[in-house]
Amino acid sequence: MARGGTKLLSSETVNGALIITLEGELDLHTAPPFKQYVDEQLAGNDLIKDLILRMDKIKFIDSSGLGVILGRYKQIQKRGGRLIFVACSPQVYRILKLSGMQKIAYFTDSVKEALSL
Repeated sequence: MARGGTKLLSSETVNGALIITLEGELDLHTAPPFKQYVDEQLAGNDLIKDLILRMDKIKFIDSSGLGVILGRYKQIQKRGGRLIFVACSPQVYRILKLSGMQKIAYFTDSVKEALSL
């Protein structure tokens, strides 16, 4: 997935967690392909419970990106899993916090820490 301003740098499944590393922006133009990718991964693997998003290379996120993440959170929640953000930049963390994500998601500094929750 490399469209517009967002690139999927890597994706792997470890111990029931889908770990996605993104780069660029998650906005009106890039949120739909991101949504499609995550939905395909979830549909193809019933063992995935947690969604871990490495955010250190995301420079910007808007309401479209937030909406897609919230929708994936709802899917993960139905599986009994968690949404975990890893290494958010201060700007992205601020946006996520203002949107209330800290009430429903976990925030960690590393993937290792996220996997140990």
